[in-house]
Amino acid sequence: MALQIANPVVVAKVERLARLRGMTKTAVVEQAIDRLAGETGPAADDGRMAALLAQMDRVPDRADAFDPLEWDAHGLPK
Repeated sequence: MALQIANPVVVAKVERLARLRGMTKTAVVEQAIDRLAGETGPAADDGRMAALLAQMDRVPDRADAFDPLEWDAHGLPK
């Protein structure tokens, strides 16, 4: 199955990288996809989310913060 890349900038980047690495354009694209696939997915998303939540937990609560809602004992708005 053929793949058409309509963006000439992307095509130029693939051609340049293939030339520099001594690889075919197909091999360059395949390697890039394989690397990206290893860095993404549900497991990587979970790790990024955990890191983000940990960072947010380090932000101290402010005594002068304004909250327009009143909250009950269960953490729900009244």
